[in-house]
Amino acid sequence: MQLRDFESADLDGVYRMLTASGWAHRIESAGYLQRLVQVSHRTAVAMLDDQVVGFARAITDGLSNGYLSMVVVAKPWRRQGVGRALVQHIVGSDASVTWVLRAGRPGAPEFFAKLGFVASVDAMEMRRR
Repeated sequence: MQLRDFESADLDGVYRMLTASGWAHRIESAGYLQRLVQVSHRTAVAMLDDQVVGFARAITDGLSNGYLSMVVVAKPWRRQGVGRALVQHIVGSDASVTWVLRAGRPGAPEFFAKLGFVASVDAMEMRRR
């Protein structure tokens, strides 16, 4: 598996993988995905034999706070370390940044707990309408 920052040539493959992985309701088009990537501060793709098998993106100031917005792994490649590698690529080794995320999908809280995330009772959100 190759893990690297997102490149513009990855757009169609990432879009196909996201829609096949249940994200079509949130990523309405490849153009919308391109806009999301452009305003993200960190992005990563996992590739296997020239096929996108995972994608992650985050927003951060790089000094104090970060929001891990997406970590998606294609179903055949789950539970093989792809998600872990994507998260590690995005958050890096700088322990001075506090990373937050929403862990609402089944299995997400357990997955992120294994990576050192802890549940927070302090978070609040204003949901989109």
